Amino acid sequence: MTGIVRLRLQRFGRKKLPFYRIVAANSQSPRDGKFLEVCGTYNPIASKDGVKEITLKTDRLKYWISVGAQPSDRVAWILGKFGVMPPVPQRYNPQRAVPKAERPGAKS
Repeated sequence: MTGIVRLRLQRFGRKKLPFYRIVAANSQSPRDGKFLEVCGTYNPIASKDGVKEITLKTDRLKYWISVGAQPSDRVAWILGKFGVMPPVPQRYNPQRAVPKAERPGAKS
């Protein structure tokens, strides 16, 4: 089985209480299936302090990126927040906030 290595989230936890591992996995393996290495964890449910817990093995993440692993969108955002990778540019389309009828060049 050959393919691209991806850095992605593997879901654990129960219904409505997700917990994720950041894993290096073959792109063809299922989301919660076989993986090569666990590189961190991400708990999106904030604690009572309002803190979301994230642990990263930065040395291993940098290694996987250096050998060509491609992070998923969410993992790239997390790695950008913590300085492992350059931050991902925000998607911003100001025209989207304006109703279609009011946009310049709209047919009336």
